[in-house]
Parts: sequence; C-alpha cells; structure tokens
Amino acid sequence: MEYKKQLDDLLATVIKEGGSDIHLSEGRHPTIRVSGVLIPLLKHPLLSPEDTKGMLHEMLNAENKARFLQTKEIDFSYNYPGGDRFRGNAFFQQGVISIALRLISKKIRTLEELGLPPILASFAQKQQGFFLVVGPVGHGKTTTLASMVDMINHDRAEHIITIEDPIEYVYEPKKSIVDQREVRVDTTDFHTALISVFREDVDVVMIGEMRGLETISAAVTAAETGHLVLSTLHTNNAAQTINRIIDSFPADQQDQIRIQLAGSLSGIFSQRLIPRISGGLIPAYELLISNNAVSNLIREKRTHEIATVIETSSAEGMIDMNRCLADLVRRGEITPEQAFFHSPNSKNLQRLI
Repeated sequence: MEYKKQLDDLLATVIKEGGSDIHLSEGRHPTIRVSGVLIPLLKHPLLSPEDTKGMLHEMLNAENKARFLQTKEIDFSYNYPGGDRFRGNAFFQQGVISIALRLISKKIRTLEELGLPPILASFAQKQQGFFLVVGPVGHGKTTTLASMVDMINHDRAEHIITIEDPIEYVYEPKKSIVDQREVRVDTTDFHTALISVFREDVDVVMIGEMRGLETISAAVTAAETGHLVLSTLHTNNAAQTINRIIDSFPADQQDQIRIQLAGSLSGIFSQRLIPRISGGLIPAYELLISNNAVSNLIREKRTHEIATVIETSSAEGMIDMNRCLADLVRRGEITPEQAFFHSPNSKNLQRLI
C-alpha cells in the first residue's frame, strides 16, 4: 500500500472541499470537517489499523515515532506538497492509532480577509505589552495571531521569535527577522525558550499557547521589560482570562501578578467562529482594551466588573460580544439561535436583537 499517496490524496480532499480538519481512525471512513460539520468520505473505504499506522509513519520522523510509542500521543506538523501544512495529533484509542489533522494554509490572511475588526492592527503596532487572543479550541485563535505577526513582519523591521508546539504558519522574510522555534525540536519547552528571549535581542514574542505557571510568569515579565508579547489561552472571555492567569499562581504570589498584569496587559480579544447562513464560518468577538479603569479593576480584585466596562466603552474601541452577535443577526449573517448559543448573557442579547 502506498500510504503517502493515500494520505496526500485525502489531504487534497480537505483543501479542495474547503475543510478545516480530517480524522483518520480504524474502522471508520476518513472524515473531514467543513464549516464546523463532520462529513464522512463514504467513497473511501473504511480505514484499517495498518492504514492509520502507515499514514502516521509517513508523517513522523524517527525521533517522533519513538516518542509516540513511548507517550502514546504526539503533536506534530506535516508539510503537504504545494506549501500548505497540517498540524497533527496522533493518539491511541482502544489499542489502535487515531489521527486528527488541521489545515494550516500557506497563505496568511489579513485581518480584513478574516472578517476581524481593524482595531486589532493597533495592538500589532505597539512596541510593548501583553496581548491575548482567547476562545475555545478550533475557533481561529492561531490564525488571528498569525495575521498580526505577519502585519508586523510586513510593516516594521523587528526581531520576532515564535515559540510553538508544533510550528504552524511559516512566515516569509519581509522587513522583520522571524525566528520560529518548535518545542522539543529547537528548544526543550516553552519556559526555557521564553527565558532565552531576554538574551536574543527580541522585539516581539509570539507564544503559541501559554501552558503552566512558569510560562505565564515569563510571558508577563517579558511584556513588562519592553517586549510585545502575543499569545493564546483556552478561555471564554476577558474576565475569565484574567482570573485564569491570576489563579494559576500560588495564593502568596497573586497580589504581585495582579500588579504586573495591570501594568503590562494591552488587550484581550475573544473570538468564536459561527456557522454563516450563506455557508462557511464568520467570526464573532469581544475586545477588551486595557485602560486605567481596567488596570484598577485588576489590581483591586474586581474583575467581575470588566464585562460592564466592555459594554459601556464602545467609544474607546471596546467591543461587546452580545452587540457583535446582535449585529450579525441584523445583517442576516447568522441565525438568532446561533447568536443565543454563543452569547455570554442571553438576557442582554434579547434586549439587543
């Protein structure tokens, strides 16, 4: 069996059909996700254990194969012919191998092409600060960050370092120097790589995902010491994000991190990708801009009031998720049912629709 051809044919289908993911599991048809919906490829035969094992073998180098057998799961990336890439995770289930692959397009789209608010460009133009893109898994956080990093790369001569697991979007040299470091390949872990940036004459740091206390601490410190730090968290909104960061520290360190976060945070962007009535997905979002009022709320342990600040600060550029959802409904982009499903406060949304 030519497993590489089988694999590449399946990945070509994902690209052709406008899919975002493909799942390969023993005893099932290959299944792709298009506009959020899983669709089995019924013309392809059911996959055997040998099929999934053979295709995974084509995607992993010798070191990763050994690590996979030892740890029973692994994150990796795969370069598809033509320039597109796939981010993968392989794991065992009931003793056989399953694989999930997500398409990472070779083209890094602009904020306008992604349907995101132009104000995000102002955060990419900052010389220092801490900016987070948050939301559930699979809702475009990495793509948004990539657009912002590429904007910096296009507009300014900076030294940018990305720390990722695995590397997803690959940046072409423009005005900036962009060094991309992959965990376990180019560095031991996120924390080690972050500590190193202080000796690498770095202007901008993009952290693929903040994992663990040490990484969060180093990221906040980097933002305090003159770097622009961009990263993601799997949280639902601005207030929850701030609480998650603070709660990750021991109780005796939380007052200190509040002070650091209040001084370094520039903004938090929360996004969702919602099925569009006309097909495809459209983003809905919330934007917190850290101003004096927000900084005071963080220092004074009043993060529960942040949602109100966002709701009442549209004149400053802040964006309320419910207002964004209501606007999408009025424009005929999404159904009211989808808006209520994604709303953080359905009673408030009801008043807006």
